[in-house]
Amino acid sequence: MSGSRKAEFAGEETQALAQGASRQAQHLEAVGRLASSMAHDFNNIIAIIEGYTSLLLAQRELPEPMIDPLRQISQATERAANLTRQLMIFSRKNVVQPRPINLNELTQNLTYLLRRVLGQEIEVRHSFAADLPMVEADASMMEQVMMNLAINARDAMPEGGHLAIETAVVEINEREAQERAEARAGRFARWSISDTGAGMDAETLGRIFEPFFTTKETASGLGLSAAYGIIKQHQGWIETHSRPGEGTRFDIFLPIKEAAKPEAPPAKGPESGAVQGQETILLVEDEPAVRELASLQLRKLGYKIISAGSGTEALRLWPKHEGEIDLLFTDMVLSDGMTGRDLAETLQAEKPEMKVIFTSGYSLDVVEQDFGLRKGAPFLQKPFHPQALARMIRQMFDPLEKPNQPGSMP
Repeated sequence: MSGSRKAEFAGEETQALAQGASRQAQHLEAVGRLASSMAHDFNNIIAIIEGYTSLLLAQRELPEPMIDPLRQISQATERAANLTRQLMIFSRKNVVQPRPINLNELTQNLTYLLRRVLGQEIEVRHSFAADLPMVEADASMMEQVMMNLAINARDAMPEGGHLAIETAVVEINEREAQERAEARAGRFARWSISDTGAGMDAETLGRIFEPFFTTKETASGLGLSAAYGIIKQHQGWIETHSRPGEGTRFDIFLPIKEAAKPEAPPAKGPESGAVQGQETILLVEDEPAVRELASLQLRKLGYKIISAGSGTEALRLWPKHEGEIDLLFTDMVLSDGMTGRDLAETLQAEKPEMKVIFTSGYSLDVVEQDFGLRKGAPFLQKPFHPQALARMIRQMFDPLEKPNQPGSMP
């Protein structure tokens, strides 16, 4: 084969690989949208189970044989809520708290835990780039990525082997970016983890980031999809290289940014022990079971509740009850097409002093980006513990600290 023909063939092969990777990225994007919708619906269901379980456990005269089963239900519900959080991570719909971090230091700090997780049969090796620039990332999420990839590598080396973790600084030019589906030109920190395990064939390699896809009998199939979602949410990407019998390598690319000064944590005020009240709350929730549960929880705390199943119904009830309503507690996504923000703005235009708390099965990032919730607005992500709602309501009327953080299940 002539040199020109070889170059032409190599170019065609590179283009085909790039097109295949692009199709996979588009497929994962579509799966991510589906995962986000599923997580939202599951959170509503989980909220009902956890809410009624908490109400039963709070009863003083609860028969002893019922206590342990109810606690088991509560724990199982918390595990289910964790699964939906991983779906949110894959779909990049979770809250990120970035700060300047050094991947060398983060990896070094994780080494002891990694060795405990991997066991004595797997040797961990490091190769760190000197003077590695900072990246802006959520440290706990980066730790989760590394742990998920390490566990995946461990399962691929049942008889032991080597796990290598490397860092490097790479420059990607425009031509290289065009040849790699999710890449872009620029300067990046590359964080790599490779194993000497069984490797994967092309078909498996093309599906490893899909939620619930797994080749293991007991795994959830969410570890790699969560890692993929986290890195995408940090404006990075993952490249995977593997062949049967030759091990697997994951290359994570994160943009290098000028390190910003870390923000000082907000000063905490004293916690309010008072969770009961006598105010009147307008509760707007289009899921009947969730609405009934929230109404029951709030009435037990002493509040007067006016319930509505839609924004339209809330507007119809408003003229009759405007003078007595102290707080609006509304879902952000309502079935009649109105958002919780639309409803709140309409009602506060007539009664500016009325307090508002928003809730949703979607995460804070989603309701801010997709549904226009203003930054810092009081928000509870479903499923939330009844005490989280009770505390936030009291903070609205007896403010000790700004209630602007999601209050999900403890």
